[in-house]
Amino acid sequence: MAGARGPRFPYVLLAVWGLTRLALLLFVLKVFVFPGPDVTSDVAVTYRNWYEVLRTGTFPLDDVTWQYPPAAALAILSPALLPFLAYTEAFFALALAADLCALALLLYAGRRPERSRRGAWVWVVGVPLLGPTVYARYDVMVTAVAVAALLAGVRHPRAMGALAAFGALLKVWPLLLLVGTTGRRAWGAAVATAAGVALLFAALMPGAFAFLTFQRDRGTEVESLGSLVFHIARHHGWEGRVLLNYGSVEFLGPYVDVVSTVALMLTGLAFGWLLLWRLCATRFLVHTAADASFVAVLLFTTTSRVISPQYLVWLVGLAAVCLLFRGSRMGLPAGMVLVACFVTVLEFPVYFADVVGSTPFGITLLVIRNGLLVAATVTAGVLLWRDTVPYPGPAPVPSRAARADEGSLTG
Repeated sequence: MAGARGPRFPYVLLAVWGLTRLALLLFVLKVFVFPGPDVTSDVAVTYRNWYEVLRTGTFPLDDVTWQYPPAAALAILSPALLPFLAYTEAFFALALAADLCALALLLYAGRRPERSRRGAWVWVVGVPLLGPTVYARYDVMVTAVAVAALLAGVRHPRAMGALAAFGALLKVWPLLLLVGTTGRRAWGAAVATAAGVALLFAALMPGAFAFLTFQRDRGTEVESLGSLVFHIARHHGWEGRVLLNYGSVEFLGPYVDVVSTVALMLTGLAFGWLLLWRLCATRFLVHTAADASFVAVLLFTTTSRVISPQYLVWLVGLAAVCLLFRGSRMGLPAGMVLVACFVTVLEFPVYFADVVGSTPFGITLLVIRNGLLVAATVTAGVLLWRDTVPYPGPAPVPSRAARADEGSLTG
């Protein structure tokens, strides 16, 4: 609520942020033990090993689990900024800092009369719903960059383009932020930034783009939409296996390649729909870029062969930017994403053994979570289309004067 001198100071919002983030830190620092497998091993083992390789000036050329664009090296190396802390502690501190930066951006942008604090509340509530995993991956850092890019795009399209390109070189998906932009300045800045940063990495660090060939033999990850086929098939004699593959737990065996191909085809169809929307859309409002980004990343996430829990951090960040604008209609799909976050923390890490074992309870959790993502994707896509693509109306009835003029011309 706004007072006579502007919006009131967000005491409650900041208190909720502080308490929930303190809880996340206590879990990742293992002061308290979160149920399920240890989610911090990626930082303590995988990221730390990559850090030791990257600091020598080269990428992990012999590690197929390195599947990230070259700027991801900056996130892995970032704990060196805090040399007085151990690697894992420094990483968690920087993840917290990125979380705080995203909140600060949302609060600052939400001060305008045509905006609200709904977006900040989505971020404050959505992040802890994912549990400690959110601080044990570098996705929160990428999401903070994406939030900054979308907010900058309202007035500074070149800054948006540069930030989106930098985010894409961190983890690819921020490139989708450009889907809803209408000017050439954002795209020009994105191309220039991407080319400059990519050339810099290619020149200074060998193997900057080796990751492009590291995922050719991936299976279907056990939490993805396509995995439901095999979770059910295991109860009917399917003879495949569940293995740690390319850094995630995947199904491998008969017909996995078929399901993976179908997932890629669905992703292709999703981007075909985005292209069609872009060609048909004529009404671009101040919130359209954020709404379009949200829809694009929903499409990418839902149809992917891999739906890791941290992917939902992206959706929470984009939903937060959407609801920052009072005119956005993405409230319902954003709510579905928040519920999906809660179900996600149940399927990983709390009941991940049930998911891996394809128990009825584990399958139920996946059906609910992935069903919510599908529903959010379809709903958001329909709302975006209705908001931006005009429906052809009935032909206007000519006036009496117009009919008279037409008669005089044809007579």
